[in-house]
Amino acid sequence: MPDKDLRRQALDKTKTVSRRAQAKASLSIPSSTGHSQPGSARGSRAASRVASRNVSDDEDDNRSGYLSDDTNASINSIDAFLESDEFQESNLENLKSALNTTIEELIERKGSSVQGREEALERYTKILTSHHFGDVLYGRVNDILGALSKSIKSETSSKEAVLALRAVSLTAISFEDHTLYETIAPLLKRTITDSQDNPTKAAATQSLGICLFFGGAGDDEIAEQCTFLLEVVQSDGSFVGADDNAEVVTAALQTYTFLLTQLDDVEAESEDAVEAFIEQLDSGNVNVQIAAGEAIAVLFEKSYTPKEDDEDSGENDEAEGESSGDSDGPTTGDKTLVRRYNAYHNPEEVVEKVSGLANLSTRGLNKHDKRKLHQAFASIAITIENPRRGLQTNSSSRMIVRIHREGEIKVDKWWKLVRLNALRRLLAGGFINHYFEGNGQVLNALPLLIRNTGPGGTLSPRRSARRPGDKYKEVRRFVSAEVGD
Repeated sequence: MPDKDLRRQALDKTKTVSRRAQAKASLSIPSSTGHSQPGSARGSRAASRVASRNVSDDEDDNRSGYLSDDTNASINSIDAFLESDEFQESNLENLKSALNTTIEELIERKGSSVQGREEALERYTKILTSHHFGDVLYGRVNDILGALSKSIKSETSSKEAVLALRAVSLTAISFEDHTLYETIAPLLKRTITDSQDNPTKAAATQSLGICLFFGGAGDDEIAEQCTFLLEVVQSDGSFVGADDNAEVVTAALQTYTFLLTQLDDVEAESEDAVEAFIEQLDSGNVNVQIAAGEAIAVLFEKSYTPKEDDEDSGENDEAEGESSGDSDGPTTGDKTLVRRYNAYHNPEEVVEKVSGLANLSTRGLNKHDKRKLHQAFASIAITIENPRRGLQTNSSSRMIVRIHREGEIKVDKWWKLVRLNALRRLLAGGFINHYFEGNGQVLNALPLLIRNTGPGGTLSPRRSARRPGDKYKEVRRFVSAEVGD
């Protein structure tokens, strides 16, 4: 009898745990800053900044690439997750298992509560953000999109809809499916125009851009949606029922500019677009102003293309904005570039406008917004004055973007910065993993090399935080690559 009692006790202690419970236990997700308790966002941001950024304030601003406060909050939230004890103790197989279980939970849906779906969506987005798990999505994309569509359509809660829209974007960038845009586009467009919730409209706008870029849309469709987004901007959001809503207008501007980098010829649209964006420079919202300025910079940059082999060396050459000398350089610009058309009929007006914002002095702006505005428009002004000079942080230096603590990217063109910012808005701190784990969507969108920032390479957050004597798992090691000048 005693043996039977002991056996019963042992069996009781090893009860089978459901896969859903295992998924939750193996991956504890910190709540997002947008829905955390009062004070938690500030604490999370501060803790993340201390743990993951050993740079000055100025370096941090350059690293952020003029990202909005909302975007930085999102990145800090993901960074906190990537450095949390629960995540550090997880291995890739545990994360894959949790992702599989979460996908089943999302697809099943029957009998689920709003809170349960929100938690599942948060797990799905955080896991796909952290690493490239395209293999887990193989053969299941249509089912996943079907489940996400239900959450978007129902709009039972703003949080569920926004998370589902983010999940759609992460699905698009994690698994290459050339039919994805065609499948989800009608719902995204309807959500932008018909949703009664502005954060949902903004999230749907960002998701539309990602799905257009990565989901198999052709240039004609991208150009058509750029026209739609331009109307949103021109109407200050009223075209989609979001009158004077800065979040929606910013999303439209950022998405327009991101898609613009995919198009080769935008001459026909350039004049109207620049005019619309000049008006947005008078916005009372810093994020709208910066997004509009970046769009203008890209349009001016695209009006110049490399000289063809059979072109005369003096053809279309201009000396405006260039100093004397035969060699290329940050102050003279790339002389192999030729102006093909005028991005705007009155470039002097644009220069005057952006230069004014680069030196704006007003008590209406806090110190952070003022510095962000000045840095952004100082670079924008340089490009407008002479597009051959590309993207520069001042008259003589290129922009260096810090990526977590793993390395840095030299960004010398606006299209590169726009794509980088779009990827980081979506992948946040997980961008470095997607890059080095060979996410083809990321590598094709941003064919840049990341170089070490210190002798022998920088340490990953895991390795730099480990105590002496701790074991280090090779499978979780981040990799840095040297890049030649």
